[in-house]
Amino acid sequence: MKISIGADHAGYALKEAVRRGLEAAGHEVTDHGTSSPDSTDYPDYAVQVGEDVQQGKAERGILVCSTGVGMSIAANKLHGIRAANVWNADEATLSRQHNNANVLALGARYTNAEQAAELVDIFLNTPFEGGRHARRVAKIAAAEQRDKPKESIEGEAK
Repeated sequence: MKISIGADHAGYALKEAVRRGLEAAGHEVTDHGTSSPDSTDYPDYAVQVGEDVQQGKAERGILVCSTGVGMSIAANKLHGIRAANVWNADEATLSRQHNNANVLALGARYTNAEQAAELVDIFLNTPFEGGRHARRVAKIAAAEQRDKPKESIEGEAK
């Protein structure tokens, strides 16, 4: 599977562990950084990973920051991204089964490498159930369409 990952400084160490695990499992990983524990801004990485998923360059995205909250908020601003901030196996399972989440956000402050590996495995291997859940995900997509700015002839948002 093609997976795009990114982290800010607080998530750097956990992102590296996740990246190594993904590569060892044979996944194709695009790592958008950060590449050190030096202070960075989490939205920069959330946008890059989200755009990879949006554009089909990656099937799924994984983001790591201190709590996972900032990353999930930032990624969810992108059209078509359904980022889930996940803390346990049940949430990871349901984020895929019921919400068809395409980006996983993890909090490095509360998740160790072993827990992250379990959550990532669940996230990558749990299918979307469809059915009544597809109707709900479609309503989210419809809300995104309503909120999209109208483009003028010159290409500027009205």
